[in-house]
Amino acid sequence: MQTEFTLAQLADPDIADANNILRKCVHCGLCTATCPTFVISGDELDSPRGRIYLIREMLQTGTFSSKVVHYLDRCLSCLSCTTTCPSGVDYMHLIDYARTTIERKHSRNLADRLLRKLLLFSLPKPSFFRFVLLSGQLIRPFHAILPGRLSSLARMIPKSLPRLSKLSVPGRIHKAQGIRQKRVILVTGCAQQVLRPSINDATIRLLTRFGCEVIIPQKSVCCGALEHHMGREKSASFAAKANIKAWDALNKTNPIDNVVVNTSGCGTMIKDYGWMFRNDPKWAKSADEIATMTVDISQLICEMKIAAVHTGKNPVVVYHSACSMQHGQKLETEPIKMLRTAGFKVVGPKEGHLCCGSAGTYNILQPLTANKLRQRKLQHLNETEGDVIATGNIGCLEQLAQRDGDNVSLPVTHTVELVDWITGGPAPIAIKQWQADKT
Repeated sequence: MQTEFTLAQLADPDIADANNILRKCVHCGLCTATCPTFVISGDELDSPRGRIYLIREMLQTGTFSSKVVHYLDRCLSCLSCTTTCPSGVDYMHLIDYARTTIERKHSRNLADRLLRKLLLFSLPKPSFFRFVLLSGQLIRPFHAILPGRLSSLARMIPKSLPRLSKLSVPGRIHKAQGIRQKRVILVTGCAQQVLRPSINDATIRLLTRFGCEVIIPQKSVCCGALEHHMGREKSASFAAKANIKAWDALNKTNPIDNVVVNTSGCGTMIKDYGWMFRNDPKWAKSADEIATMTVDISQLICEMKIAAVHTGKNPVVVYHSACSMQHGQKLETEPIKMLRTAGFKVVGPKEGHLCCGSAGTYNILQPLTANKLRQRKLQHLNETEGDVIATGNIGCLEQLAQRDGDNVSLPVTHTVELVDWITGGPAPIAIKQWQADKT
């Protein structure tokens, strides 16, 4: 793709990087076939190729039309296009920079600003997020008569919340059972701590069972993904630096083998810390070291010798690969290998490369498109021979879970909950539902 940035513009390292990315695009259009929004709408501007044209126009001219903002907001950042692209276009960093530019220079309407501020203020803070959800249960029964995005938001509020975890308490260290093989930091997530603390509990049990000492950091904060994908780069950078500082201190005190992540959206973000601070001489080295030592839980479990303790018939698992897992982290085989090694038969749905519509806060900010993608995904998942749906990301799990009025036949769980159960842990809710259905 031809670009026309001035020398003055190219003096900005971010513009220079964007220019290099843009110039790799050869207009082939292969990305359109795997873009969820284009598949739904058929609109060229709703595709990666179309958005690349819009981004080029915006960055070169400095203009921020409502059309540009509309179509860039509609991008899920699922990164399916990067998996498809034969030219290696780094769309992830291009769309991220475009959103940062919009956030700096474009003024949104009042309703949009308020909703984004609510999400930014609540989701990264588990205690406040829990309070918001408990308060929101008062309006949940009236979701059908609420307007627009407020209706979708109210419908997603759970009827009840699980108790807080007693295992994933900040500052706690869980000793390995038997001989210690590794010493790891566990990133417990933000929303996950409130919506499904059982995922972190299962992860801790599983890792300690197979020889890992697990540290729950005292000073960790949100990984920064939420702020980052909303274009709030300053806030995202602040959060990332807090984590790098805390984890680096733990590593220097007593060497850490890995930073373990069990929600793939966070994993994609943390593994990108090196790029995030590439132009910062103070933070570049430590950020890159943290990014390098970060692994998804499935990567770590694949290194261990695990064995199932349950005998008899196990459920057939239909695996839903989160976009941040397969496209962001490029982990396509590890989660499946983990499940199969544990003794499960694993099947996959049609269009497994397409997003379920969760995409962080996308299902709140763009509920109509998100729900279309959700229904399409559920149809394919329920057409398989699976008994339970498993995924490695809390956002996907909540997106696919049962809601009032839904015709959802399969229970949904996290992959690590299944592996914990089959190697000696308690049965997750999805397994209890499957067992109940069998009887």
